[in-house]
Amino acid sequence: MAFLQKSGRQRTICPPHPNPLPRGEKTGEGAEVTVAAIQLNSCGDKENNLKIACGLIDRATEVGARVVVLPEMFNCYTTMVAMVRCAENINGPTINVLRKKAKKNKINIICGSIYEKAVGASLKPAPTNKAYNASVILNSEGKIMQVYRKIHLFDVDIPGHVSFKESQGVVAGDQIVTVEIEGLLAGIAICYDLRFPELFRVLALRGVQVIFIPCAFTAATGRFHWEALLKARAIENQVFIVAANQFGTHPNGLKSYGRSMIIDPYGRVLAEAGNDGETVITSTLDPGLLKNIRKEMPLFQHRRKDLYELKE
Repeated sequence: MAFLQKSGRQRTICPPHPNPLPRGEKTGEGAEVTVAAIQLNSCGDKENNLKIACGLIDRATEVGARVVVLPEMFNCYTTMVAMVRCAENINGPTINVLRKKAKKNKINIICGSIYEKAVGASLKPAPTNKAYNASVILNSEGKIMQVYRKIHLFDVDIPGHVSFKESQGVVAGDQIVTVEIEGLLAGIAICYDLRFPELFRVLALRGVQVIFIPCAFTAATGRFHWEALLKARAIENQVFIVAANQFGTHPNGLKSYGRSMIIDPYGRVLAEAGNDGETVITSTLDPGLLKNIRKEMPLFQHRRKDLYELKE
């Protein structure tokens, strides 16, 4: 199922798994969970960005979603200087609005990411002129369950295509986090994290079943890398992937790729947005399918830990 807003396009693609779970079979692996990914074109107007996001959360709720994920920098995506200047505390206005929305709608919200004031965010010293790129996870009672701070910063220079140095205004996080949502153990990653398979493998080794990824993935690289990376992370770690992306051109001149996706552990695209509109895509995640796939191809039992080691 998918709901579309404005000019957004979507497709739902789900070729059959070679050994699908019989309909109605009880696996003991937990109930199915409907999730939603919201696609936005955020700008520097926080109030308007938040208004649009809340409207789409309402739409996701109407079609039965129990978990919704917003894109990276969903509340403010403009120049680095402006985003750092407008950074908030976790218990600031943006998250407080979403806490009320989560409680009212009885829905879990992965609050994309916001720029969080670095000073006072942790016990570690932090510069006053920088922020964390932070994702806040809310349960259906509006309580903060976890905060993930982006650990890989987007410092790239591809001449003629994209140049951005996130570390000029952002402090890298230093924690890998998991959280239980609707009976599923979930991991969180943000955009550029997608290019680091080690993070996803650690999350998989910690037992996650789904990884939510708020993104502002650029159009310049997205047409070559976006779907390939999402599918690779899903297949190699045998997890569901729910990726909410920005789309279109932003005030800082960067252009996001759109095509938000939900992918199953077999690498099948369950739902996909277009690249030209605000939209909500939804799909139902089946823990029984995950169990079947891991049983048929027990990758984690076949790892050669005598030859390589990964700190979990």
